[in-house]
Amino acid sequence: MTTPIIKTATASNEASTIAVITLAFSSDPATRWTWPDPNEYLTHFPSFVRLFGGNAFAHDSAYYIDGYAGAALWLPPGVQPDEDALISLLQSTGSAQVQKDGAAVFEQMGSYHPSEPHWYLPFIGVDPFHQGKGQGGALMKHALIPCDRDHTLAYLESSNPKNIPLYERYGFKLLGTIQVGTSPPIFPMLRKPQS
Repeated sequence: MTTPIIKTATASNEASTIAVITLAFSSDPATRWTWPDPNEYLTHFPSFVRLFGGNAFAHDSAYYIDGYAGAALWLPPGVQPDEDALISLLQSTGSAQVQKDGAAVFEQMGSYHPSEPHWYLPFIGVDPFHQGKGQGGALMKHALIPCDRDHTLAYLESSNPKNIPLYERYGFKLLGTIQVGTSPPIFPMLRKPQS
């Protein structure tokens, strides 16, 4: 198995980076709860990625594996998603359940975010065609370098319980479970810097 080459995404490859995240999340429980219809998912999820993690492109913290086998969008300390635009998108395009429970899900998500400076991972994913080949681990390892170097916390919410063991392998600890109404469970996880 060859070591994946991780590159920093720029505006010129933003669309390709978002496309691989769209492929990676096509069977994600929380994402498909939001857009169960395939056409609605393919139409609206890329906008969701831009609003939720797109600030990573401006801060050189959007990464992709050469050939777009996978990608990760990290938000550095102090950089936030556009929450108002996110809620507006979900209210106008999401399923009936999301329109009912989505704001409460985001409220619970916010309650777990650390108050200390931290890196936030809105998205990490691997194209299903390339899964099981160590790509996700390579992306995670690459992105955690500045966290450890700068002694900064890392935080994420796992929207798929199958991914929890990967995150735990890299030092993340489960903080609880987020679930409102019919939403699938979402798992907030925190990682302390490691030397």
